[in-house]
Amino acid sequence: MSVATTHEDKDWPPGTVRIEDLFQGDKIIQQPRPTSDPNDPLNWSRWRKYLNFGLACTYVMLVYADVNAVTPTWGPMNEYGFSYDILNDSYATGCAGLALGGPLLIPFALKYGRRPVYILSLLSQFAIAIWTAKLETVGDLIAVNTLNCFLGALCEIMVQMTIADCFFVHQRGRMNSFYVWFLFIGGSLAPLAAGYVTVDQGWRWVWWWMVILFGISIPIYIFGFEETKYVPKHDGIEPVELQDPLALASSAHLKALEPDSKAADGETNAFNANTVHSTDVEIDHSIPLKSYRQRLSFLQTSPGSWSQFFRHAYQPLQIFVSIPAVFYICLVYAIINSTMTIAITVSSEYLYDPPWNFNSADVGLMSLPPFIGISLGLLVTGPVSDWIILRLAKRNNGIYEPEMRLWVIAAFVPFLPAGAFMFGIGLGHEASWGVTAVGFGMLAFGTAPAASIALTYMTDSYQDIIADSMVALTVTRNIVATIFVFAISPWIDGIGVQNVFIMCGVLMTVIVGSVFIFIFFGKRLRVKAARKYRYFAERQYATRVM
Repeated sequence: MSVATTHEDKDWPPGTVRIEDLFQGDKIIQQPRPTSDPNDPLNWSRWRKYLNFGLACTYVMLVYADVNAVTPTWGPMNEYGFSYDILNDSYATGCAGLALGGPLLIPFALKYGRRPVYILSLLSQFAIAIWTAKLETVGDLIAVNTLNCFLGALCEIMVQMTIADCFFVHQRGRMNSFYVWFLFIGGSLAPLAAGYVTVDQGWRWVWWWMVILFGISIPIYIFGFEETKYVPKHDGIEPVELQDPLALASSAHLKALEPDSKAADGETNAFNANTVHSTDVEIDHSIPLKSYRQRLSFLQTSPGSWSQFFRHAYQPLQIFVSIPAVFYICLVYAIINSTMTIAITVSSEYLYDPPWNFNSADVGLMSLPPFIGISLGLLVTGPVSDWIILRLAKRNNGIYEPEMRLWVIAAFVPFLPAGAFMFGIGLGHEASWGVTAVGFGMLAFGTAPAASIALTYMTDSYQDIIADSMVALTVTRNIVATIFVFAISPWIDGIGVQNVFIMCGVLMTVIVGSVFIFIFFGKRLRVKAARKYRYFAERQYATRVM
Protein backbone atom coordinates (compact mmCIF):
# COMPACT_ATOMS: atom_id res chain seq x y z
CA MET A 1 0.00 0.00 0.00
CA SER A 2 1.36 3.39 -0.95
CA VAL A 3 2.00 6.15 1.55
CA ALA A 4 -0.70 8.20 -0.05
CA THR A 5 -3.23 5.45 0.26
CA THR A 6 -2.26 4.74 3.85
CA HIS A 7 -2.63 8.40 4.76
CA GLU A 8 -5.86 8.67 2.86
CA ASP A 9 -7.38 5.73 4.66
CA LYS A 10 -6.28 6.69 8.16
CA ASP A 11 -6.36 10.48 8.31
CA TRP A 12 -8.41 11.90 5.45
CA PRO A 13 -11.40 9.69 4.73
CA PRO A 14 -14.27 11.11 2.63
CA GLY A 15 -15.69 14.20 4.31
CA THR A 16 -12.63 15.15 6.37
CA VAL A 17 -11.47 18.56 5.15
CA ARG A 18 -9.63 21.61 6.43
CA ILE A 19 -12.10 24.50 6.75
CA GLU A 20 -10.23 26.91 9.03
CA ASP A 21 -6.84 28.43 8.28
CA LEU A 22 -5.18 28.86 11.63
CA PHE A 23 -2.28 30.64 9.93
CA GLN A 24 -4.36 33.45 8.46
CA GLY A 25 -6.49 34.69 11.33
CA ASP A 26 -8.84 31.69 11.44
CA LYS A 27 -10.14 32.41 7.93
CA ILE A 28 -12.58 29.86 6.57
CA ILE A 29 -11.25 27.67 3.77
CA GLN A 30 -13.81 27.09 1.05
CA GLN A 31 -14.64 23.40 0.77
CA PRO A 32 -15.19 22.00 -1.79
CA ARG A 33 -12.59 24.06 -3.62
CA PRO A 34 -14.11 26.13 -6.44
CA THR A 35 -12.39 26.38 -9.81
CA SER A 36 -11.12 29.63 -11.31
CA ASP A 37 -14.06 29.63 -13.74
CA PRO A 38 -16.53 32.47 -13.01
CA ASN A 39 -19.31 30.21 -14.36
CA ASP A 40 -18.69 27.67 -11.60
CA PRO A 41 -21.82 27.80 -9.35
CA LEU A 42 -19.55 27.92 -6.30
CA ASN A 43 -18.27 31.25 -7.66
CA TRP A 44 -21.69 32.71 -8.38
CA SER A 45 -22.71 35.89 -6.62
CA ARG A 46 -24.73 35.45 -3.48
CA TRP A 47 -27.97 36.65 -5.07
CA ARG A 48 -27.68 34.10 -7.92
CA LYS A 49 -27.10 31.26 -5.48
CA TYR A 50 -29.98 32.30 -3.24
CA LEU A 51 -32.34 32.86 -6.16
CA ASN A 52 -31.70 29.39 -7.53
CA PHE A 53 -31.85 27.81 -4.10
CA GLY A 54 -35.05 29.71 -3.29
CA LEU A 55 -36.66 28.39 -6.48
CA ALA A 56 -35.51 24.86 -5.64
CA CYS A 57 -37.05 25.16 -2.16
CA THR A 58 -40.26 26.59 -3.64
CA TYR A 59 -40.41 23.55 -5.91
CA VAL A 60 -40.19 21.32 -2.82
CA MET A 61 -42.93 23.32 -1.10
CA LEU A 62 -45.25 22.99 -4.11
CA VAL A 63 -44.64 19.26 -4.46
CA TYR A 64 -45.22 18.56 -0.77
CA ALA A 65 -48.31 20.76 -0.78
CA ASP A 66 -49.63 18.77 -3.73
CA VAL A 67 -48.91 15.46 -2.02
CA ASN A 68 -50.18 16.38 1.47
CA ALA A 69 -53.15 18.65 0.76
CA VAL A 70 -55.29 15.55 0.27
CA THR A 71 -55.87 14.63 3.92
CA PRO A 72 -58.40 17.38 4.85
CA THR A 73 -60.47 16.35 1.81
CA TRP A 74 -60.99 12.81 3.09
CA GLY A 75 -64.21 13.58 4.99
CA PRO A 76 -66.06 14.99 1.96
CA MET A 77 -64.46 12.40 -0.33
CA ASN A 78 -65.75 9.68 2.00
CA GLU A 79 -69.23 11.17 1.69
CA TYR A 80 -68.72 11.27 -2.09
CA GLY A 81 -68.23 7.49 -2.07
CA PHE A 82 -64.57 6.72 -1.32
CA SER A 83 -64.15 4.57 1.80
CA TYR A 84 -61.44 5.39 4.33
CA ASP A 85 -59.72 2.10 3.51
CA ILE A 86 -59.53 3.15 -0.15
CA LEU A 87 -58.27 6.60 0.82
CA ASN A 88 -55.60 5.03 3.07
CA ASP A 89 -54.58 2.65 0.28
CA SER A 90 -54.36 5.52 -2.22
CA TYR A 91 -52.03 7.35 0.20
CA ALA A 92 -49.93 4.20 0.51
CA THR A 93 -49.68 3.80 -3.27
CA GLY A 94 -48.48 7.40 -3.33
CA CYS A 95 -45.71 6.46 -0.90
CA ALA A 96 -44.81 3.58 -3.23
CA GLY A 97 -44.65 6.07 -6.11
CA LEU A 98 -42.26 8.20 -4.06
CA ALA A 99 -40.05 5.13 -3.57
CA LEU A 100 -39.94 4.33 -7.30
CA GLY A 101 -39.52 7.84 -8.66
CA GLY A 102 -35.98 8.45 -7.42
CA PRO A 103 -34.10 5.54 -9.02
CA LEU A 104 -36.02 5.86 -12.29
CA LEU A 105 -35.88 9.64 -12.76
CA ILE A 106 -32.67 10.92 -11.12
CA PRO A 107 -30.40 9.43 -13.85
CA PHE A 108 -31.93 12.06 -16.17
CA ALA A 109 -30.84 14.87 -13.82
CA LEU A 110 -27.33 13.43 -13.67
CA LYS A 111 -27.09 13.01 -17.44
CA TYR A 112 -28.95 16.05 -18.77
CA GLY A 113 -28.86 18.54 -15.89
CA ARG A 114 -31.10 19.75 -13.06
CA ARG A 115 -32.97 22.45 -15.00
CA PRO A 116 -34.89 20.27 -17.52
CA VAL A 117 -35.96 17.86 -14.78
CA TYR A 118 -37.35 20.66 -12.60
CA ILE A 119 -39.28 22.16 -15.51
CA LEU A 120 -40.65 18.91 -16.97
CA SER A 121 -41.68 17.77 -13.49
CA LEU A 122 -43.67 20.98 -12.95
CA LEU A 123 -45.39 20.62 -16.34
CA SER A 124 -46.34 17.02 -15.56
CA GLN A 125 -47.66 17.83 -12.10
CA PHE A 126 -49.66 20.70 -13.55
CA ALA A 127 -51.43 18.18 -15.83
CA ILE A 128 -51.92 15.66 -12.99
CA ALA A 129 -53.46 18.37 -10.77
CA ILE A 130 -56.09 18.98 -13.49
CA TRP A 131 -56.80 15.23 -13.60
CA THR A 132 -57.11 15.13 -9.79
CA ALA A 133 -59.60 18.00 -9.78
CA LYS A 134 -61.78 16.00 -12.20
CA LEU A 135 -61.36 12.49 -10.76
CA GLU A 136 -64.43 10.27 -10.47
CA THR A 137 -63.37 6.66 -9.89
CA VAL A 138 -61.15 4.66 -7.55
CA GLY A 139 -58.89 4.04 -10.55
CA ASP A 140 -58.48 7.79 -11.00
CA LEU A 141 -57.70 8.22 -7.32
CA ILE A 142 -55.00 5.52 -7.27
CA ALA A 143 -53.50 6.69 -10.57
CA VAL A 144 -53.20 10.39 -9.69
CA ASN A 145 -51.71 9.67 -6.26
CA THR A 146 -49.16 7.23 -7.70
CA LEU A 147 -48.12 9.43 -10.63
CA ASN A 148 -48.04 12.60 -8.55
CA CYS A 149 -45.80 11.05 -5.92
CA PHE A 150 -43.69 9.28 -8.55
CA LEU A 151 -42.73 12.70 -9.89
CA GLY A 152 -42.63 14.23 -6.40
CA ALA A 153 -39.81 11.87 -5.42
CA LEU A 154 -37.48 14.17 -7.35
CA CYS A 155 -37.84 17.08 -4.95
CA GLU A 156 -35.89 15.68 -1.99
CA ILE A 157 -33.00 14.46 -4.13
CA MET A 158 -32.77 17.44 -6.46
CA VAL A 159 -32.46 20.00 -3.68
CA GLN A 160 -29.56 18.11 -2.10
CA MET A 161 -27.86 18.12 -5.49
CA THR A 162 -28.44 21.88 -5.75
CA ILE A 163 -26.98 22.46 -2.27
CA ALA A 164 -23.90 20.39 -3.14
CA ASP A 165 -23.56 22.29 -6.44
CA CYS A 166 -23.71 25.82 -5.00
CA PHE A 167 -22.72 25.91 -1.33
CA PHE A 168 -19.66 25.27 0.79
CA VAL A 169 -19.42 22.87 3.73
CA HIS A 170 -19.70 25.64 6.34
CA GLN A 171 -22.97 26.85 4.74
CA ARG A 172 -24.82 23.58 4.26
CA GLY A 173 -26.34 23.33 7.73
CA ARG A 174 -28.29 26.54 7.20
CA MET A 175 -29.24 25.61 3.65
CA ASN A 176 -30.60 22.24 4.73
CA SER A 177 -32.56 23.91 7.52
CA PHE A 178 -34.18 26.22 4.98
CA TYR A 179 -34.88 23.24 2.72
CA VAL A 180 -36.54 21.21 5.49
CA TRP A 181 -38.53 24.27 6.57
CA PHE A 182 -39.91 24.79 3.05
CA LEU A 183 -40.62 21.07 2.83
CA PHE A 184 -42.71 21.22 5.98
CA ILE A 185 -44.45 24.42 4.88
CA GLY A 186 -45.81 22.33 2.02
CA GLY A 187 -46.45 19.35 4.27
CA SER A 188 -48.04 21.27 7.16
CA LEU A 189 -49.55 24.54 5.97
CA ALA A 190 -50.98 23.16 2.72
CA PRO A 191 -53.37 20.86 4.63
CA LEU A 192 -54.39 23.85 6.76
CA ALA A 193 -55.26 25.88 3.67
CA ALA A 194 -56.82 22.83 2.02
CA GLY A 195 -59.17 22.42 4.97
CA TYR A 196 -60.63 25.90 4.54
CA VAL A 197 -60.80 25.52 0.78
CA THR A 198 -62.65 22.22 1.20
CA VAL A 199 -65.21 23.80 3.53
CA ASP A 200 -65.72 26.99 1.51
CA GLN A 201 -65.32 25.82 -2.08
CA GLY A 202 -65.46 22.01 -2.06
CA TRP A 203 -62.71 19.41 -2.16
CA ARG A 204 -62.14 19.63 -5.92
CA TRP A 205 -61.04 23.25 -5.55
CA VAL A 206 -58.03 22.12 -3.52
CA TRP A 207 -56.64 20.74 -6.76
CA TRP A 208 -57.78 23.65 -8.91
CA TRP A 209 -55.72 25.88 -6.62
CA MET A 210 -52.74 23.58 -7.19
CA VAL A 211 -53.34 23.95 -10.93
CA ILE A 212 -53.17 27.73 -10.51
CA LEU A 213 -49.99 27.59 -8.40
CA PHE A 214 -48.22 25.23 -10.80
CA GLY A 215 -49.35 27.34 -13.74
CA ILE A 216 -47.88 30.50 -12.19
CA SER A 217 -44.63 28.69 -11.30
CA ILE A 218 -43.86 27.16 -14.69
CA PRO A 219 -42.87 30.41 -16.51
CA ILE A 220 -40.89 31.55 -13.45
CA TYR A 221 -38.78 28.39 -13.60
CA ILE A 222 -38.44 28.51 -17.37
CA PHE A 223 -37.04 32.06 -17.31
CA GLY A 224 -35.47 32.21 -13.84
CA PHE A 225 -33.97 28.86 -12.84
CA GLU A 226 -30.37 28.36 -13.99
CA GLU A 227 -28.53 25.08 -14.42
CA THR A 228 -26.32 24.35 -11.38
CA LYS A 229 -24.66 21.25 -12.77
CA TYR A 230 -21.00 22.07 -13.44
CA VAL A 231 -18.39 19.99 -15.24
CA PRO A 232 -14.89 21.49 -15.14
CA LYS A 233 -13.04 21.63 -18.44
CA HIS A 234 -9.43 20.52 -18.62
CA ASP A 235 -7.60 21.87 -21.67
CA GLY A 236 -10.96 22.36 -23.31
CA ILE A 237 -11.94 18.69 -22.91
CA GLU A 238 -14.72 17.62 -20.58
CA PRO A 239 -13.81 14.36 -18.80
CA VAL A 240 -16.25 11.49 -19.12
CA GLU A 241 -15.40 9.90 -15.79
CA LEU A 242 -13.80 11.09 -12.60
CA GLN A 243 -10.16 10.14 -12.30
CA ASP A 244 -9.94 8.83 -8.76
CA PRO A 245 -11.26 11.96 -7.00
CA LEU A 246 -10.57 10.64 -3.52
CA ALA A 247 -6.95 9.95 -4.32
CA LEU A 248 -6.52 13.40 -5.85
CA ALA A 249 -8.10 15.04 -2.82
CA SER A 250 -5.91 13.02 -0.47
CA SER A 251 -2.80 13.97 -2.42
CA ALA A 252 -3.65 17.60 -1.82
CA HIS A 253 -4.08 16.89 1.89
CA LEU A 254 -0.76 15.01 1.95
CA LYS A 255 0.93 18.02 0.44
CA ALA A 256 -0.76 20.14 3.07
CA LEU A 257 0.72 18.03 5.82
CA GLU A 258 4.31 18.04 4.50
CA PRO A 259 6.70 20.12 6.64
CA ASP A 260 7.72 23.44 5.16
CA SER A 261 11.19 22.85 3.73
CA LYS A 262 12.21 26.36 4.77
CA ALA A 263 11.08 25.96 8.36
CA ALA A 264 13.65 26.22 11.09
CA ASP A 265 14.55 23.28 13.29
CA GLY A 266 11.85 22.68 15.86
CA GLU A 267 9.19 23.99 13.48
CA THR A 268 8.83 20.92 11.27
CA ASN A 269 5.13 20.62 12.07
CA ALA A 270 4.32 23.92 10.37
CA PHE A 271 2.25 23.75 7.21
CA ASN A 272 3.19 25.42 3.97
CA ALA A 273 0.86 28.38 4.38
CA ASN A 274 1.48 29.78 0.93
CA THR A 275 0.32 26.70 -0.99
CA VAL A 276 -1.99 25.02 1.45
CA HIS A 277 -3.80 27.63 3.46
CA SER A 278 -4.96 29.91 0.71
CA THR A 279 -8.59 30.56 1.57
CA ASP A 280 -9.55 32.34 -1.64
CA VAL A 281 -9.58 31.16 -5.22
CA GLU A 282 -8.58 33.71 -7.84
CA ILE A 283 -11.16 34.01 -10.61
CA ASP A 284 -9.80 33.80 -14.15
CA HIS A 285 -11.50 36.78 -15.78
CA SER A 286 -10.25 35.74 -19.21
CA ILE A 287 -12.95 33.06 -19.15
CA PRO A 288 -16.11 34.71 -20.55
CA LEU A 289 -19.26 34.72 -18.49
CA LYS A 290 -22.14 32.85 -20.07
CA SER A 291 -24.88 34.98 -21.55
CA TYR A 292 -28.43 34.90 -20.17
CA ARG A 293 -29.48 32.69 -23.10
CA GLN A 294 -26.60 30.26 -22.47
CA ARG A 295 -27.36 30.10 -18.75
CA LEU A 296 -30.94 29.08 -19.56
CA SER A 297 -30.06 26.41 -22.11
CA PHE A 298 -32.41 23.50 -21.65
CA LEU A 299 -29.89 20.65 -21.62
CA GLN A 300 -26.37 20.27 -20.28
CA THR A 301 -25.54 16.76 -21.35
CA SER A 302 -22.68 14.85 -19.74
CA PRO A 303 -20.78 12.49 -22.02
CA GLY A 304 -20.97 8.84 -21.08
CA SER A 305 -22.42 5.49 -22.07
CA TRP A 306 -25.98 4.32 -21.57
CA SER A 307 -24.68 1.65 -19.19
CA GLN A 308 -23.39 4.50 -17.04
CA PHE A 309 -26.84 6.10 -17.27
CA PHE A 310 -28.80 3.01 -16.26
CA ARG A 311 -26.53 1.94 -13.41
CA HIS A 312 -27.81 4.92 -11.41
CA ALA A 313 -31.09 3.00 -11.16
CA TYR A 314 -29.49 0.18 -9.15
CA GLN A 315 -26.30 1.73 -7.77
CA PRO A 316 -28.16 3.41 -4.85
CA LEU A 317 -28.99 -0.05 -3.48
CA GLN A 318 -25.32 -1.04 -3.64
CA ILE A 319 -24.36 2.14 -1.79
CA PHE A 320 -27.09 1.56 0.79
CA VAL A 321 -25.77 -1.90 1.74
CA SER A 322 -22.06 -1.11 1.53
CA ILE A 323 -21.57 2.30 3.20
CA PRO A 324 -22.59 2.32 6.90
CA ALA A 325 -23.23 6.07 7.18
CA VAL A 326 -25.65 6.02 4.23
CA PHE A 327 -27.41 2.97 5.68
CA TYR A 328 -27.80 4.67 9.06
CA ILE A 329 -29.03 8.02 7.72
CA CYS A 330 -31.57 6.17 5.55
CA LEU A 331 -32.93 4.41 8.65
CA VAL A 332 -33.09 7.64 10.66
CA TYR A 333 -34.90 9.48 7.89
CA ALA A 334 -37.25 6.55 7.28
CA ILE A 335 -38.41 6.10 10.87
CA ILE A 336 -38.90 9.77 11.75
CA ASN A 337 -40.70 10.65 8.51
CA SER A 338 -42.83 7.50 8.54
CA THR A 339 -43.97 8.29 12.08
CA MET A 340 -44.95 11.79 10.94
CA THR A 341 -46.77 10.27 7.95
CA ILE A 342 -48.88 7.90 10.02
CA ALA A 343 -49.60 10.73 12.50
CA ILE A 344 -51.02 12.75 9.59
CA THR A 345 -53.11 9.87 8.22
CA VAL A 346 -54.40 8.76 11.64
CA SER A 347 -55.41 12.27 12.72
CA SER A 348 -57.15 12.79 9.37
CA GLU A 349 -59.30 9.73 10.04
CA TYR A 350 -59.86 9.87 13.82
CA LEU A 351 -60.59 13.55 14.35
CA TYR A 352 -63.74 13.49 12.22
CA ASP A 353 -65.28 11.14 14.85
CA PRO A 354 -66.60 11.79 18.39
CA PRO A 355 -65.58 13.22 20.81
CA TRP A 356 -63.76 15.69 18.51
CA ASN A 357 -66.22 15.91 15.58
CA PHE A 358 -63.83 18.00 13.50
CA ASN A 359 -64.72 19.29 10.05
CA SER A 360 -62.19 19.64 7.21
CA ALA A 361 -61.08 23.10 8.35
CA ASP A 362 -60.46 21.80 11.89
CA VAL A 363 -58.43 18.87 10.57
CA GLY A 364 -56.41 21.31 8.49
CA LEU A 365 -55.71 23.41 11.59
CA MET A 366 -54.12 20.36 13.23
CA SER A 367 -51.21 20.83 10.83
CA LEU A 368 -50.36 24.12 12.56
CA PRO A 369 -48.75 22.59 15.73
CA PRO A 370 -46.21 20.52 13.75
CA PHE A 371 -45.37 23.55 11.62
CA ILE A 372 -44.70 25.60 14.76
CA GLY A 373 -42.58 22.78 16.19
CA ILE A 374 -40.61 22.43 12.96
CA SER A 375 -40.02 26.17 12.67
CA LEU A 376 -38.74 26.42 16.25
CA GLY A 377 -36.49 23.39 15.80
CA LEU A 378 -34.98 24.64 12.56
CA LEU A 379 -34.58 28.17 13.88
CA VAL A 380 -32.07 26.69 16.30
CA THR A 381 -30.60 23.92 14.16
CA GLY A 382 -29.25 25.70 11.07
CA PRO A 383 -27.20 28.48 12.70
CA VAL A 384 -26.10 26.29 15.62
CA SER A 385 -25.04 23.47 13.31
CA ASP A 386 -22.77 25.70 11.20
CA TRP A 387 -21.48 27.55 14.28
CA ILE A 388 -20.62 24.41 16.21
CA ILE A 389 -18.64 22.81 13.37
CA LEU A 390 -16.44 25.92 13.10
CA ARG A 391 -15.83 25.87 16.86
CA LEU A 392 -15.05 22.16 16.92
CA ALA A 393 -12.91 22.40 13.77
CA LYS A 394 -10.86 25.17 15.39
CA ARG A 395 -10.22 22.90 18.38
CA ASN A 396 -9.22 20.19 15.90
CA ASN A 397 -6.48 22.30 14.23
CA GLY A 398 -8.92 23.63 11.65
CA ILE A 399 -9.94 20.17 10.42
CA TYR A 400 -13.64 19.44 10.00
CA GLU A 401 -15.12 15.99 10.58
CA PRO A 402 -18.78 15.51 9.50
CA GLU A 403 -19.56 13.82 12.82
CA MET A 404 -19.18 17.20 14.51
CA ARG A 405 -22.69 18.07 13.31
CA LEU A 406 -24.28 15.01 14.92
CA TRP A 407 -24.19 16.49 18.42
CA VAL A 408 -27.15 18.64 17.38
CA ILE A 409 -29.23 15.51 16.61
CA ALA A 410 -28.34 14.08 20.02
CA ALA A 411 -29.75 17.18 21.75
CA PHE A 412 -33.19 16.69 20.14
CA VAL A 413 -33.58 12.91 20.61
CA PRO A 414 -35.74 13.14 23.80
CA PHE A 415 -38.46 15.11 21.99
CA LEU A 416 -39.17 12.29 19.53
CA PRO A 417 -40.56 9.66 21.95
CA ALA A 418 -42.15 12.34 24.16
CA GLY A 419 -44.12 13.72 21.21
CA ALA A 420 -45.08 10.30 19.84
CA PHE A 421 -46.27 9.09 23.26
CA MET A 422 -48.34 12.22 23.94
CA PHE A 423 -49.93 12.13 20.48
CA GLY A 424 -50.83 8.42 20.66
CA ILE A 425 -52.03 8.48 24.25
CA GLY A 426 -54.14 11.57 23.54
CA LEU A 427 -55.92 9.82 20.65
CA GLY A 428 -56.18 6.51 22.49
CA HIS A 429 -57.79 8.04 25.57
CA GLU A 430 -59.92 10.49 23.57
CA ALA A 431 -58.27 13.38 25.39
CA SER A 432 -58.73 17.01 24.50
CA TRP A 433 -57.49 17.95 21.05
CA GLY A 434 -54.95 20.18 22.80
CA VAL A 435 -53.07 17.15 24.14
CA THR A 436 -52.84 15.67 20.67
CA ALA A 437 -51.79 19.02 19.20
CA VAL A 438 -48.98 19.52 21.73
CA GLY A 439 -47.75 15.98 21.14
CA PHE A 440 -47.81 16.51 17.38
CA GLY A 441 -45.84 19.75 17.75
CA MET A 442 -43.28 18.16 20.07
CA LEU A 443 -42.80 15.26 17.65
CA ALA A 444 -42.16 17.72 14.82
CA PHE A 445 -39.79 19.77 17.01
CA GLY A 446 -37.56 16.71 17.36
CA THR A 447 -38.04 15.46 13.80
CA ALA A 448 -36.96 18.53 11.81
CA PRO A 449 -33.46 18.95 13.30
CA ALA A 450 -32.78 15.21 12.99
CA ALA A 451 -33.82 15.28 9.32
CA SER A 452 -31.85 18.45 8.52
CA ILE A 453 -28.60 17.35 10.19
CA ALA A 454 -28.87 13.81 8.80
CA LEU A 455 -29.06 15.17 5.25
CA THR A 456 -26.16 17.57 5.85
CA TYR A 457 -24.02 14.80 7.35
CA MET A 458 -24.55 12.60 4.31
CA THR A 459 -23.84 15.46 1.87
CA ASP A 460 -20.63 16.42 3.70
CA SER A 461 -19.40 12.84 3.99
CA TYR A 462 -20.17 11.61 0.48
CA GLN A 463 -20.64 14.63 -1.79
CA ASP A 464 -19.49 12.91 -5.00
CA ILE A 465 -22.22 10.27 -4.69
CA ILE A 466 -24.89 12.42 -3.08
CA ALA A 467 -27.49 11.85 -5.83
CA ASP A 468 -27.28 8.06 -5.54
CA SER A 469 -27.21 8.30 -1.72
CA MET A 470 -30.33 10.49 -1.73
CA VAL A 471 -32.08 8.00 -4.02
CA ALA A 472 -31.29 5.28 -1.47
CA LEU A 473 -32.68 7.52 1.27
CA THR A 474 -35.96 8.34 -0.48
CA VAL A 475 -36.51 4.72 -1.52
CA THR A 476 -35.93 3.51 2.05
CA ARG A 477 -38.05 6.27 3.56
CA ASN A 478 -40.97 5.64 1.26
CA ILE A 479 -40.86 1.84 1.38
CA VAL A 480 -41.07 2.06 5.17
CA ALA A 481 -43.85 4.67 4.92
CA THR A 482 -45.77 2.49 2.45
CA ILE A 483 -45.57 -0.49 4.78
CA PHE A 484 -46.64 1.63 7.75
CA VAL A 485 -49.61 3.22 5.97
CA PHE A 486 -50.84 -0.06 4.48
CA ALA A 487 -50.50 -1.73 7.87
CA ILE A 488 -51.85 1.07 10.03
CA SER A 489 -55.52 0.00 10.08
CA PRO A 490 -54.95 -3.66 11.09
CA TRP A 491 -52.12 -2.57 13.36
CA ILE A 492 -54.39 -0.19 15.26
CA ASP A 493 -57.19 -2.78 15.31
CA GLY A 494 -54.75 -5.26 16.85
CA ILE A 495 -53.07 -3.24 19.60
CA GLY A 496 -54.80 0.15 19.69
CA VAL A 497 -53.69 3.57 18.49
CA GLN A 498 -51.94 4.37 21.78
CA ASN A 499 -49.65 1.33 21.60
CA VAL A 500 -48.89 1.94 17.92
CA PHE A 501 -47.39 5.32 18.73
CA ILE A 502 -45.63 4.01 21.82
CA MET A 503 -43.95 1.43 19.57
CA CYS A 504 -43.05 4.16 17.05
CA GLY A 505 -41.58 6.28 19.84
CA VAL A 506 -39.43 3.41 21.08
CA LEU A 507 -38.23 2.62 17.54
CA MET A 508 -37.30 6.26 16.96
CA THR A 509 -35.42 6.43 20.25
CA VAL A 510 -33.38 3.32 19.44
CA ILE A 511 -32.59 4.27 15.83
CA VAL A 512 -31.98 8.00 16.22
CA GLY A 513 -30.31 7.48 19.62
CA SER A 514 -27.73 5.33 17.86
CA VAL A 515 -26.25 8.63 16.65
CA PHE A 516 -23.72 8.32 19.48
CA ILE A 517 -22.17 5.34 17.69
CA PHE A 518 -21.46 7.60 14.72
CA ILE A 519 -20.36 10.54 16.87
CA PHE A 520 -17.59 8.43 18.39
CA PHE A 521 -16.88 5.87 15.66
CA GLY A 522 -18.15 7.53 12.48
CA LYS A 523 -14.71 8.50 11.23
CA ARG A 524 -13.46 4.92 11.56
CA LEU A 525 -16.46 3.75 9.55
CA ARG A 526 -15.71 6.35 6.87
CA VAL A 527 -12.12 5.09 6.74
CA LYS A 528 -13.33 1.52 6.20
CA ALA A 529 -15.79 2.64 3.52
CA ALA A 530 -13.25 4.87 1.70
CA ARG A 531 -12.43 2.34 -1.01
CA LYS A 532 -16.12 1.68 -1.69
CA TYR A 533 -16.73 5.41 -1.88
CA ARG A 534 -13.90 5.81 -4.38
CA TYR A 535 -15.33 2.99 -6.45
CA PHE A 536 -18.79 4.57 -6.64
CA ALA A 537 -17.37 8.09 -7.13
CA GLU A 538 -15.42 6.91 -10.17
CA ARG A 539 -18.69 5.63 -11.65
CA GLN A 540 -20.37 9.05 -11.55
CA TYR A 541 -20.62 11.53 -14.38
CA ALA A 542 -17.74 13.98 -14.44
CA THR A 543 -17.81 16.55 -11.64
CA ARG A 544 -15.48 18.72 -9.60
CA VAL A 545 -12.81 17.19 -7.37
CA MET A 546 -12.75 18.29 -3.75
